Amino acid sequence: QVQVAESGGGLVQAGGSLRLSCIVSGLTFDDNAMGWFRQAPGKEREGVTCISWSGESIYYSDSVKGRFTISRDKATNTVYLQMNSLKPEDTAMYYCTALGSLCTLYYPHALKWAASWGQGTQVTVSP
Repeated sequence: QVQVAESGGGLVQAGGSLRLSCIVSGLTFDDNAMGWFRQAPGKEREGVTCISWSGESIYYSDSVKGRFTISRDKATNTVYLQMNSLKPEDTAMYYCTALGSLCTLYYPHALKWAASWGQGTQVTVSP
């Protein structure tokens, strides 16, 4: 059974930083692209960033490019999201998921490809 567990969220002032972690089990980590998605209240879930299974290809949404960095650690089956220069509009529940062989930031595709979704971790950025 695939399990995904996100952590690291919290309350931070605008301009601050947070580092999210996502531990995955129950699948072959090295075979999977990993993605971070987020959902703000009243809004649809959206793709934030994705890293390919090899780590060689990385994609960011325009809204976070230059501020967020995704990375993966094969030794611990963990994906990280370093978030710098946070803005109030980054406030959302953040989810990670394993996407199989291909990256996507398009949520409808992620719904079809994702092995499992975690409970998410809340990020709140105050003005």
